[in-house]
Amino acid sequence: MKLFERFVDIHCHLTPGIDDGASTWDDTLAMAQMAVDDGIGEIIVTPHQLGAYAHNTGDLIREKAAQLQEFLDEHEVGLQVLPGGDVRIEDGMIKKLGTGEVMSLGDHRRHVLLELPHELYFPLEPVLHDLEKIGMAGVLSHPERNQGLMKHPELLGPLVDQGCLMQVTAGSLMGTFGAASQKVAEDMLNQGLVHFLATDAHSPKARRPLLRRAFERAAEFIGEDAARELCCDNPAAVATGENVRPGRRAGGAKRMRSWWFGWTRAA
Repeated sequence: MKLFERFVDIHCHLTPGIDDGASTWDDTLAMAQMAVDDGIGEIIVTPHQLGAYAHNTGDLIREKAAQLQEFLDEHEVGLQVLPGGDVRIEDGMIKKLGTGEVMSLGDHRRHVLLELPHELYFPLEPVLHDLEKIGMAGVLSHPERNQGLMKHPELLGPLVDQGCLMQVTAGSLMGTFGAASQKVAEDMLNQGLVHFLATDAHSPKARRPLLRRAFERAAEFIGEDAARELCCDNPAAVATGENVRPGRRAGGAKRMRSWWFGWTRAA
């Protein structure tokens, strides 16, 4: 990776004491320095919203993100943070996104990080359609860890074809969440179904804010340029409120065929 390029993380629980992520400011500081040392230059902080975290309002998250940036600047940590949310899909979500009560990524009202219940999958097409009507695109967080999608990975391709953007957790590529999640993540890469790699970091000791090893692992599957799109280009576009091209990554299926047949054809 070129020296001037930095990773951008669109899913990180860095804000202390607001959800199940960082517990203290010391944890936050350790995580932030760890992220910088790993090559991350910008993070969209994404506290949980809705579900069990209905108390995390948009205004609270914006206030906490500004406070976090001041804290990092005071400690001379070269990390930029933006507000966002890890949003549990539920009734009323669309209206709250429209008013800003529920957070979009970077607060640009362009992309929203969507969280399914861990143990099941339900059809997302109606949600994607409603988001489109208000000018937003859905980014599905860690589909490779959802039990319903792990059992039925054939649902992932049609979702991407419908415009859903996919965010895979960096740790999944490294086997942190088990062999089944790792296989789904690898298959998604090979099929061109991944738009972002993100840390979904929660602490400085477990589920840490690290992207470099996952970037290198992704590059083994899809090449360095494509891996850079997932870790740098696409998340940087989200951070600035710019469009991310939906659909399957060009050449994904071809690369997958080459993988299974011993790379007998050029990807």
